[in-house]
Amino acid sequence: MSLREEIPNRLIIAIGGNAMHPEGSRGSAQEQKQIAADTARSLLPVMELGTELVITHGNGPVVGKMLLRHAIARGRVEPMPLDICVAHSQGGIAYLLMQALENALRAKGNPRHVVCLLTQVEVDPNDPAFENPTKPIGYFYTEEEARALSAEMGWNMREDSGRGWRHVVPSPLPKHIVDISLIQTVANSGSVVIAGGGGGVPVVREGLGQRRGVEAVIDKDRTTALMANVLGIKDMIILTAVSRVAIDYGKPSQRNLDRISLSEIRRLHAEGHFPPGSMGPKIDAAIEFLEGGGRRVMIGRLEEAIPMLRGETGTHIMADEA
Repeated sequence: MSLREEIPNRLIIAIGGNAMHPEGSRGSAQEQKQIAADTARSLLPVMELGTELVITHGNGPVVGKMLLRHAIARGRVEPMPLDICVAHSQGGIAYLLMQALENALRAKGNPRHVVCLLTQVEVDPNDPAFENPTKPIGYFYTEEEARALSAEMGWNMREDSGRGWRHVVPSPLPKHIVDISLIQTVANSGSVVIAGGGGGVPVVREGLGQRRGVEAVIDKDRTTALMANVLGIKDMIILTAVSRVAIDYGKPSQRNLDRISLSEIRRLHAEGHFPPGSMGPKIDAAIEFLEGGGRRVMIGRLEEAIPMLRGETGTHIMADEA
């Protein structure tokens, strides 16, 4: 079977915030450029096939650092609200990705364009997430550091899957992707589309159809699932920092999942195998996508995108057979 036959004609790829900003990195411009270049090399074979391709990306580490910079400088520079920070991170990350992807294409003599669309995503102003922040952003801290930051900055801090403490913010569910038809039009033109970065800029819609931003970070995988369902894309890749989804993670009984049905992943999720602060939202997004008409969700490492599409690695969650 040829690579073209194995890769679907239409595909959506979600690049995790931690994949773009690995744990332990300083987050310098040079590091981010290198990571973008590495990402481009991994995705180049897909782009060269001409597959209709939409790319989303996370922003959790980046937007968290933005807030910390604002907090430190707040005596001299007026801090920006979280929705504007999301927009800033969306543009900055997409700029690096767009440039790196096009540079990789040009190095192979491919004229394909990459387009970034600033994306607003509507949420429900009464979403219970606003009363229960769960989305981790920014650095990992010790418990002592977390307590000090909570007292100084008024931040909500929560322990994150045994890896340390992080700042958590509201993460309402995406309800409507603004200008989704424009994303479709650009993708149909043959350009690679980067959209929905950081889950999209969170906005609410008011009486006369007017929108305003709200303080939140939407989960990018949930936005990716919604976007794919609306666009009718049947295959979704979630690129993250691990090769496969695991149950009993970090325990002697840990077991990696290779190929699994929607029904089985639902059962494991109900048993509590996927924590809310790490793999949980990815599994939620996979379930929503498949229930909304998707065919296959692949979860794995950024560097293994092509082997994942071939079925050689990653976790493959499949829609139940009729």
